[in-house]
Amino acid sequence: MQDNTQPGFQIEESKRQSWVSLAAVWIGTMVCVPCLMVGGLLSSGFPLGTMFILIVLGYAIICAFMCFMGMQGCDTGLPTVSLAESALGKTGARFLISLILAIACVGWFGIQSAVCGSSFSFMIADMTGLVIPAPVSTLIWGAIMFLTAVFGYNAVKYLNYIAVPALIIVLVWALFAALFQNDGIARLGAHIPPAPMSIISGINLVVATFAVGGVISADFSRYARNRRDVIKSSVIGVLPSGLVVLFLGAICSVVAGQYDISLVFSALGLPAIGLIGLILATWTTNVTNAYSGGIAVSNIFGLGEDKRKIATAIAGALGTILGAVGIMDRFTSFLNVITSFVPPVAGVIIASYWIIGKGKRENFVAANGFNVAGLAAFALGAAVAYITSSVLPFFIAPINGIVVSMAAYIALIRIFPADVRKVVSG
Repeated sequence: MQDNTQPGFQIEESKRQSWVSLAAVWIGTMVCVPCLMVGGLLSSGFPLGTMFILIVLGYAIICAFMCFMGMQGCDTGLPTVSLAESALGKTGARFLISLILAIACVGWFGIQSAVCGSSFSFMIADMTGLVIPAPVSTLIWGAIMFLTAVFGYNAVKYLNYIAVPALIIVLVWALFAALFQNDGIARLGAHIPPAPMSIISGINLVVATFAVGGVISADFSRYARNRRDVIKSSVIGVLPSGLVVLFLGAICSVVAGQYDISLVFSALGLPAIGLIGLILATWTTNVTNAYSGGIAVSNIFGLGEDKRKIATAIAGALGTILGAVGIMDRFTSFLNVITSFVPPVAGVIIASYWIIGKGKRENFVAANGFNVAGLAAFALGAAVAYITSSVLPFFIAPINGIVVSMAAYIALIRIFPADVRKVVSG
């Protein structure tokens, strides 16, 4: 392999991890407050049986492109921002894609911190009468979360080893309370969606919960030992946990009559256990947002792995500030942007490595400057995804974006191979 990527990000063989540790990271990422809230939103639009099908379809889509991204990361030992150097050129990957991924990760970090902060303040006031301003709680918990991410992959791994079992206990407890208190089973049986949604809108919502995670999966799967471990950790880590969490959010919301997670736990009579679950769920997810956001920021400024800690702190601090000043008010708009602009990144990267490069590590070569084919294909895919998501709804917007960006990249490379890219060999 001609290694023309940004130095310092490639993972050595001695640092490879088991697929179980990777799956634990993905499970911890999936068990998050926004997923519980999206489950509540879905329950307002669909019967629970239909929801099951939509969730499986949505996460199957994510796992498909996530596995391809993760296997490429495993083959090369490189994160997503470096993988993009072949499809978009060094400069294109460094500035455009790194910026998009940084914004997505920082935005998610801010949303998670805001939800955690406001819910923490509400529950503390509900239990003790002590009033803590939500922005203050957001700043405190945001700082704790991004400082964990600063310590790198091992800190994320060990946090999930501790938090995931605790989260499972909390979720089982919440499920028990939802089913056997307040006539929960009767309410579920009588559930009629108050605000019906289209099938496509439902799948788009599911995909939006982990669209960023699927694209940045190489940031963590570069630690995998082989492709088989990537597939096992991705599918086992994402699909079952995503299904359980969204369904739990739906069940609790139906019983409580709302999807604000802090109010849901309070309505179920579980403020203390809810607070523990809320913090753990946000913590395990937000460290991955800060970690990947830090890698993207590092790439923008031309830093390597040795400066990643500083970049991670910057990304986490920005997300924390956004959370404190009210990014949660733009939650739905943020999801629409994410489903439009992030998946097409995966489209051009997958096309470059798996189709043009035939999935062989030795064919992965970074292009100097801007790869016009990759940038044009990405722009077209993003435009189609946005239009089919927000302007003229058609099929599944993220899939539209991925397919169009892949097809456009392949066509441009094969029709104008010399004119649209410059590939260096040394």
